[in-house]
Amino acid sequence: MKYSLRSSFSRYVLTLFVAVFALTIVGRVVSLSNAAEFCKGWPLCIPSAPLGWIKLAHLSLVGVASLLMIVVFRKAWREQREHRVLLPLTTILTVMFFGQALVGAQLARQPQAQGLATLHDLTTIALWVSLVLLVYASGVLIKGEGFVVKFGYRQRAKDFFTLTKPLIVGLLLITTYGGLVVGMKAWPPFSLTMWTLIGGALASGGSGALNQYIDRQIDRQMKRTSKRPLADGRLTDAEGLAFGLGLSLTSYYVFACFVNELAALLSLAGIIYYVIVYSVWLKKVTVQNIVIGGGAGAIPPMVGYVAATGHLDWTAWILFAIIFMWTPPHFWALAIVRIRDYDNAGVPMMPVVRGEAETRRLILIYTIELAVVSLLLSVLHLAGMFYLISAIVLNGALIYAAWMVWKVGGNKLAWRMYKWSSSYLVFIFVALMIDAVL
Repeated sequence: MKYSLRSSFSRYVLTLFVAVFALTIVGRVVSLSNAAEFCKGWPLCIPSAPLGWIKLAHLSLVGVASLLMIVVFRKAWREQREHRVLLPLTTILTVMFFGQALVGAQLARQPQAQGLATLHDLTTIALWVSLVLLVYASGVLIKGEGFVVKFGYRQRAKDFFTLTKPLIVGLLLITTYGGLVVGMKAWPPFSLTMWTLIGGALASGGSGALNQYIDRQIDRQMKRTSKRPLADGRLTDAEGLAFGLGLSLTSYYVFACFVNELAALLSLAGIIYYVIVYSVWLKKVTVQNIVIGGGAGAIPPMVGYVAATGHLDWTAWILFAIIFMWTPPHFWALAIVRIRDYDNAGVPMMPVVRGEAETRRLILIYTIELAVVSLLLSVLHLAGMFYLISAIVLNGALIYAAWMVWKVGGNKLAWRMYKWSSSYLVFIFVALMIDAVL
């Protein structure tokens, strides 16, 4: 394939490459010559010696490269919205470019943070690999100017918001905050709360967008999901992929820079679990998809707990186990109601493969197991009396709902179980938070 610079996008990408290369060289000179000591200030400085001009040149190149990065990012989203290589690659490159700047700023404040130093080095390598790939791809895959499509920004904003699965994000943020409060044993500081929830929202939203990208063909075959932005064609496949990757990668930098490294790694593990293990692999090949895949949704409270404590212990693992056991009866109740959708889409959900009667029996069994797991916090003296009483009441109501699903059957009771199990998760974590601060 012949390389060409016929498009303005490829020319801007090549210019960006030159600017970043110059920025890297001058930055290395600043580091080796200690030029920063002769030009203090940000974003600009006044040189106090000849070496200070090198630092000033470095700051100027940072500004030029940043502006070029923004231009390339904007052109990609305007002209390459159909391209499943260029748009995601540009988005990842942009996040890493500004992520590296953020990590560098944090390192200046915390020079002993070895984890941040490692992240900075890894980002540098990944950024250069991505930039070289983008230079090559933009010259090979584009033969002319991109076509700019006019669209309504309000509808697009709504579609991108929908792509994050906001209701699920909200539920996961409640469990994340619950883990944060339980770990802190008090209402956490505003700054820690804000960054933990922002990171959690980005991670959950990015995972949801990637899930919809992977499931876009299945979604078109299901009545419940056929109007999703990617399934309905309101957003392109490339936009869904780029948006999901961008949010997920941004979440890692937020956690690493403003929370802690273990929270960042746990959040990344949750994204990989949900996107790769569940969405790509388990969902379409096994009736145990929801059972095993439930681990992805069980990670957010651990992230919150680690954000507060910096470590994992029995409390964190029991919080994980509560959501892990909660997931199957919750989603199996929905699967009973939507059994025809899943059957048409070829997704091996429990009621499709083993029938409604067996699914109703398993809903009751898993609900009882959930109740036992939730009480471990009190048995091991990790929670107080308020939580114990609340858990007994909530579990009793949930077991009764599951028993009705098993004994009576029907979509109405299954739908009620689905909605009540969502409320149960909120109430059990609210009880945990109140108990922790009492």
